[in-house]
Amino acid sequence: MFFRESGVFHTTYQRDMALYPMPITKFAVAAFAVLFVGVLPFSMHEYYVSIVNLVLIAVVGALGLNILVGYTGQISIGHGAFMSVGAYTAANLIVRLDMPFWVAVPAGGAMAALIGAVVGIPSLRIKGLYLAIATLAAQLIIEWTINHVPWISGGVQASIEVPRPRLFGYVLNSQRDLYFFLLAFATVAIVATLNLVRSRIGRAFIAIRDQDIAAEIIGINIFRYKLLAFAISSFYAGVTGVLYTYYLGIANYEQFQIVVSIDYLAMIIIGGLGSVLGSIFGAIFVTLLPIVIRLFMESFGSLLFDPKDVLNLIPMLRLILFGALIIVFLVLEPEGLDRLWRNIRNYFRVWPFSY
Repeated sequence: MFFRESGVFHTTYQRDMALYPMPITKFAVAAFAVLFVGVLPFSMHEYYVSIVNLVLIAVVGALGLNILVGYTGQISIGHGAFMSVGAYTAANLIVRLDMPFWVAVPAGGAMAALIGAVVGIPSLRIKGLYLAIATLAAQLIIEWTINHVPWISGGVQASIEVPRPRLFGYVLNSQRDLYFFLLAFATVAIVATLNLVRSRIGRAFIAIRDQDIAAEIIGINIFRYKLLAFAISSFYAGVTGVLYTYYLGIANYEQFQIVVSIDYLAMIIIGGLGSVLGSIFGAIFVTLLPIVIRLFMESFGSLLFDPKDVLNLIPMLRLILFGALIIVFLVLEPEGLDRLWRNIRNYFRVWPFSY
């Protein structure tokens, strides 16, 4: 009976474009708010809260990459590099200038947005595979710069230790404290993305993705909006890097190598390109997959493989499954997990009738 639209009529464009167009949607949002704020953090073990924290961080990064790849159609393999820009910017501000998180987080995002806009300049002339190679070059250049410029990376091993964030003098030390901290940023990122894609800017992004020449003919400034897409996506990536730094207590370039960029591409492909809900599904799926593989191998791996090789096989199985899942979704369900959810939802919209 959910998502039934009978008896719901809109008489203005504002009502039709509302974030929650149906009453049941508002009730669902309220129920999720109660679940995530009042139930989950107090009913789960701290280990599982830490896993949810990783999912919340991944949601922010996946949303940013989906704005660029899914909504604007610009391929990027440098998302991890923009995360590192935000992480090291915030780490230096926190350690050297003792800046609070409400300054460090937007500053890290702004610096990543600036670098992302510069990297996006070639997007006016190149697209597709060529643009992917350009962003890959940016990934490698940023990694090299961080490793070889001591005043950025902190010198030895390119690591900067970062203290936990403070809120009104209270240090957020426990996983439960960090949960509420990260949940606030994830919620803001989700709402901001939902509003962005419904705005004039979001419609311009979608027009560029569908047919950039036609978009330019109808008056959309292609260069401006492509740069804006890179900047917004990189801002999300920079914020994600800062959140990772706060969560782990250290900024280190190894956390943001090209493997991380591939992970985020897997999130939006498996979850669904051009979908906010798909970004959330993909972040959950890709974050939990290595944990599920490890638990499975620890429980049943010795029955299938030599017990001495079980621990060494876990990273390889993770890569194999990632590659296989990307191929499966591209071939069988290009719109990802979001499409599967929509199929289920549409079924119950007309159930028990077949029309």
